[in-house]
Amino acid sequence: MGHGTVLALMLCLMASAVMGEDPYLYFTWNVTYGTISPLGLDQQGILINGQFPGPEINSTSNNNVVINVFNNLDEPLLFTWHGVQQRKNSWQDGTLGTQCPIAPGTNYTYKFQVKDQIGSFFYYPTVGLQRAVGGFGGLRINSRLLIPVPYADPEDEYWVLIVMGEDPYLYFTWNVTYGTISPLGLDQQGILINGQFPGPEINSTSNNNVVINVFNNLDEPLLFTWHGVQQRKNSWQDGTLGTQCPIAPGTNYTYKFQVKDQIGSFFYYPTVGLQRAVGGFGGLRINSRLLIPVPYADPEDEYWVLIGDWYGKTHKTLQSILDSGRTLGRPAGVHINGQNNVDGTGKALYSMKPGKTYKYRICNVGIKDSLNFRIQGHPLKLVESEGSHTVQNIYDSLDVHVGQCFSVLVTADKEPKDYYMVASTRFTKKVLTGKGIISYTNGKGPASPVIPNAPVGWAWSLNQFRSFRWNLTASAARPNPQGSYHYGQINITRTIKFVNSVNNVNGKLRYAINGVSHVNTETPLKLAEYYGITDKVFNYNIIADEPPASLDNIKLAPNVLNATFRTFIEIIFENPTKTIQSYNLNGYSFFGVAVEPGTWTPEKRKNYNLLDAISRHTIQVYPKSWAAIMLTFDNAGMWNLRSEIAENRYLGQQLYISVLSPEHSLRDEYNLPETQLVCGLVKDLPKPPPYSS
Repeated sequence: MGHGTVLALMLCLMASAVMGEDPYLYFTWNVTYGTISPLGLDQQGILINGQFPGPEINSTSNNNVVINVFNNLDEPLLFTWHGVQQRKNSWQDGTLGTQCPIAPGTNYTYKFQVKDQIGSFFYYPTVGLQRAVGGFGGLRINSRLLIPVPYADPEDEYWVLIVMGEDPYLYFTWNVTYGTISPLGLDQQGILINGQFPGPEINSTSNNNVVINVFNNLDEPLLFTWHGVQQRKNSWQDGTLGTQCPIAPGTNYTYKFQVKDQIGSFFYYPTVGLQRAVGGFGGLRINSRLLIPVPYADPEDEYWVLIGDWYGKTHKTLQSILDSGRTLGRPAGVHINGQNNVDGTGKALYSMKPGKTYKYRICNVGIKDSLNFRIQGHPLKLVESEGSHTVQNIYDSLDVHVGQCFSVLVTADKEPKDYYMVASTRFTKKVLTGKGIISYTNGKGPASPVIPNAPVGWAWSLNQFRSFRWNLTASAARPNPQGSYHYGQINITRTIKFVNSVNNVNGKLRYAINGVSHVNTETPLKLAEYYGITDKVFNYNIIADEPPASLDNIKLAPNVLNATFRTFIEIIFENPTKTIQSYNLNGYSFFGVAVEPGTWTPEKRKNYNLLDAISRHTIQVYPKSWAAIMLTFDNAGMWNLRSEIAENRYLGQQLYISVLSPEHSLRDEYNLPETQLVCGLVKDLPKPPPYSS
């Protein structure tokens, strides 16, 4: 062979040689929502190709990995490859600082090399808290065949993905609009949620995380509060004007809170102006976890009974009346679940099977009057009140004061026909009555037109309050019995006495606590405190722990009281007026240890119930009477103490209690959420440094 031939052969071989790339692995992922049960209870999770955890990526060192991700969620999506070094390639790292998210309904193809690595890794989604509900899986990088590992090949390999499991998440989307409603038979404008009045139920279980995306399609600002939910470490989500900027018309805001260590019957409602007077309210159920027994058999079914007085006017009309300096006067009627079946010809609200027992969750969502609730011919077994299991006494009727809730058991053991549920006003000259129908499934007759009478006078109501007792042996949200907390043995560190008053200021009606009528501020009090500009928004402690000698003069100002973190405090509500009061404290439950006529003195402590008073969030104060509550201020935040009577609250009978942790620690209070609305004086200020531990 000649030199020319050899040279040609060598050139041919060289031309045919290829700089070979490392092998490619191809994957296609369809990312969707689906039902998962990590803790035994169904919840929404994130699946990859229908799998939770997601499919394994089984690669070898230096492989090129190509993953075509189809985002079928309703939110943006990114994946990161935890531990993969992405040599010279941060473009594929899957964080919000390196990549634009994959929009819903689109796809994106990741391409990266697991260069010079071996070991066990994993992947997960990086947008928001998606990793909390799935989307993660194992990523294996094997050694190349030519490189020995320092142990014999195992028979097989298994993934163990250990997750610090969050409690389940519940997701809701609310479209809040105006709509036509007819609680008293006449059409008027009301506030609807997803077209419903009352609004949809929030059916949760103790420790669930609740996420509600609220779209405000009203022509005015909007906020929701979660009446009775304690919002542990999280007054950011409490939905009052002292803690949050309102949701502007045409925008949305996502509430995220945990129903931590609570059970029971609660409700939600809008807090801006008098919006609650025309709807926007609904039931909020917190069930016990499956492993914690409740002190009664499971009922056949559970029913909401939302009762309240009704004015028949729009909330803007009612607000204009108060803004002009006048009182609202008397309501026009009473509704049950947004209806009043006056003549019994309407559709039954609920049905019962003969011999079965049902739970009725009863809440007074009205704005002025205490109501008495009863069911024709059927006794009510009280089992829970405002998050506490009670001693199971039997009642013919219950006085439900504004803002209060009860759960009762009712057994369908009477003649099979229709029966009236009845709610009527208490302590009023003219009694207003609302009715609703309950039918037996095999019923054959209408409800009797003769409805049971309500009790008369407030002495009966006071005695009923004294009969409510904490069930000391039952476990509530935690497995330890309720009675294991001996509140009566804790030393009182401070006594605060609040006295309500009413008077005219500059010719207009105002209500006050200890002579101060609260005024809302453009900058929410909590934001002013967090940003360190309280001196520009409000002053602390403009009222003392004792009321002034004279309550004739009323001062208008933001009313904020300091309470020392983790102190045990006694609060006295004294009502010198002729009308009943009802007070609610956000962020806490307290022990209602006494309600008595007259004025309070320290000697009255000998009459306190220091053993089994109900732990609750709302308490009534009868005319010319007082009430005493006791609690530990162990929940850091800014918390609203308010009259549940809307006219009083709107015109100043409320205040805020600031509870600050001296540690400024995440153990005690959450940081300002990244998505929190800011407004007023803090709108353009730099965000303060977050708590780090």
